[in-house]
Amino acid sequence: MVFFSGVGVPVLLLSWAVRLNGSPVSTEQTPSTSASAASVSVVLDGVTYVNKGLVGFGLIPSNFKESTGDTLGGIGSAIAFKFGTWKATNGSFSGTLVVHPDRGFNVDGTVDYQARQHEIDFVLSPYTAAANLNFTAAQKTLQLTYRNTVLQVERNNTKTSGLDPAAVRPAQSGFPVVPTADPQMPIASTSEPHLTIDAEGIIANADGSFWISDEYGPYIYRFTSDGHLIQTIQPPKAILPFIDGQLDFTSDTDPDTGRAGNQGFEGLTFDASTGTLYAMLQSATIQDGGDDKSTSRFTRLLAYNVANPAVQAVLTGEWIVPLPLSSKSNTEACSEIHFVSPGIFLALSRDGDGHGGDDNNSKYKQADLFSISKATDIHGSKFDDPANPLAVKGKLDKSIVPATYISFVNFVDATQLARFGLHNGSPSDQTLIDAKWESLALAPVNDSAFPDDYFLFTAADNDFISTQGVSLGVPFNAGLDVDNQFLVFRVTLPSVPRGSIASSIGAL
Repeated sequence: MVFFSGVGVPVLLLSWAVRLNGSPVSTEQTPSTSASAASVSVVLDGVTYVNKGLVGFGLIPSNFKESTGDTLGGIGSAIAFKFGTWKATNGSFSGTLVVHPDRGFNVDGTVDYQARQHEIDFVLSPYTAAANLNFTAAQKTLQLTYRNTVLQVERNNTKTSGLDPAAVRPAQSGFPVVPTADPQMPIASTSEPHLTIDAEGIIANADGSFWISDEYGPYIYRFTSDGHLIQTIQPPKAILPFIDGQLDFTSDTDPDTGRAGNQGFEGLTFDASTGTLYAMLQSATIQDGGDDKSTSRFTRLLAYNVANPAVQAVLTGEWIVPLPLSSKSNTEACSEIHFVSPGIFLALSRDGDGHGGDDNNSKYKQADLFSISKATDIHGSKFDDPANPLAVKGKLDKSIVPATYISFVNFVDATQLARFGLHNGSPSDQTLIDAKWESLALAPVNDSAFPDDYFLFTAADNDFISTQGVSLGVPFNAGLDVDNQFLVFRVTLPSVPRGSIASSIGAL
C-alpha cells in the first residue's frame, strides 16, 4: 500500500447563522442564488437544507502509479463507498472508496485503456475551525491509501477499451447493440472487437457487484466484484446517438439525434430502498438543443427498476431537469447526481475552469439540489422517440413541468477554500482547485446532536495530467501536474429517512 497524507486534526463543532434565499430556479432564468458561504440554508419542497461548509481535503499525487504500472488518474470520474466499510471511531471516520477512471490519458486522442476500478482506503478527521490551515496541514484532514486495482472484461474475458467507438456490435446473447472499437485497428490488443467504455458513474451494491454508467453508449453496465460484465441497460431511442438513421457511438462529433458527444450518462445514483437506479445525461439531447451550450439546458433523468437482478431492468420514470446557466446564458453541464430522499437529488454542475482546465478562475462548481416531486414523468411518451423533441432549440415544451433546481454547496467559495490552503484563480499551482469535479458520495456523521448531518465527498478528474505520467506502459509528459483532489463537506439533509444512507452503504 502507498500512503498519501498523514494524521488528522481535532474535530470541532460547527455552528451556522447565514441564511440565503432558497427560491426555486426558474426554468427561464439564470439561477440568482449562489451558495457562496459556509452555513447556507436553502428550502426545497418545504424542507430546509444546510451547507455547513468544507471539513476535509486530501489528494493523490499526479505521478502516482497503480499496480498495473499506469498512472493513477481520472479517478474523480466516479466514486462510491465500498459496501460495509464506513466506520466511525472517536471523531474520525474511515472506510474504502471504490473509484473509477474514465477512458484514460487522451490528450492526443483516445487510447486502448482497459476499464478498471481502484480501491482507496481513507481516514477522515474533520476540521471545522475558522482558522486557515496551510496546504500541507490541510491534506492531513483526509488521508488516502491506495489498496488495489481490478481490470474489467466482457464476454469471453475480452478486455474492454477506452478507444472511441468505431464499430457497432449487433445485439446477441441477451445483450443489446453495443459500441466497440474496430478490431482491425493496429492498437487493438486482440482480434476481437473491444467493448468501449468511458465510465462516469459507479454504484457499489451490497452483493459486491457494481453498476457503471458510460458516456459512449450511453449505457449502464453491471460488473461482478472481480470485473466481469454481467448486465447491460440500453436507454430509449431518443437518447441513443443516430447519424443518417444509423447508430453511431463516436464521441468525436455530435450525432443527428440522441446524446451529444461526450455528454452521456455522467450521473448515476441508486435508491436502495426501492431498488431504483437513476441515470442523468450531462446535458440535453441533440434534438432538445444539445448541439449548443446556449440551448442545452434541459437534460433527462431516467429511472430503472433493478431490484431483481435476474429480471431485465425496466424503465419506470423519466423527467426533465433544468440545469443552471452561466452569466453568458450557457449551460453549466452536470457531472454527477446523488439520491438524497424520494424525489430529491444532488446534482454536481460546473464549468471547465480551474487547475488543468480552460482558465484558472472557476465561476461555477456546485453540488445543487433538485426535486422531481412536481415534474412531469415522460417515460413511455412520444418524447422517447427522437422525432418528437421536447425542447426545440432549447425551448421547453409547454406540456412538460421540469424539476425544481436550487443552488446549494459552492465548491469555489473563497473563504472555505482558504481554510484548507486552497484558492480559485491565479496563480496556477498545486493549491489551485482542480477543474473537473465529477463525483459525489454521502455518509452519516453519526452526531446525536445533529442526526440529519452527512458528509458529502467529492473528487476531481485530473485527466491523468502529469509531467511524469505512464499510459499503457509508455511514459508521457503532459506539461503540467494536476493532483487528484478530494473535498469533504458537512451538510444537513432533513428529508433523508433516518438510517437510510447508512443502510445503503452498509454502515449499520
